[in-house]
Amino acid sequence: MSRIKLDSPESYDFSVEIPIRITDINYGNHLGHDSIMSILHEARVCMLKDKGFSEIDIGGCGLIMADTGIVFKNEVHYPATLTCELAVRNLSRSGFDVYYRVMRLEDGAVIAEAKTGMVCFDYERGRPARMPDGFRAAFQPEP
Repeated sequence: MSRIKLDSPESYDFSVEIPIRITDINYGNHLGHDSIMSILHEARVCMLKDKGFSEIDIGGCGLIMADTGIVFKNEVHYPATLTCELAVRNLSRSGFDVYYRVMRLEDGAVIAEAKTGMVCFDYERGRPARMPDGFRAAFQPEP
């Protein structure tokens, strides 16, 4: 079986702790695959808020997810708290990638690694938009 391979960054720029809810647990008694997407979303919103943005307004346009990939590494059970580390990379004219490393706070075990491709999006016109300069400056890696 061929597996998805992510080119995870060497370092991450933002970290947030997210507790697991009982509703995140599936019939196998561990964190469900659908819940990990919600946790990634929550972590991304926290990162944007930390920089003064939201998914609907990054300084003149919003964001839309173009793709995602998740590699599961370990199970997590209730109750637990996750540490989500995020890194914004590969900024282009109208998009960027967000890389995630999700770990159990209790022992540091990596639960999942993920990447989402995000596109700057003009919801009024229904099409991709140019990345606002202020957003680019907030996430552009220092030389």
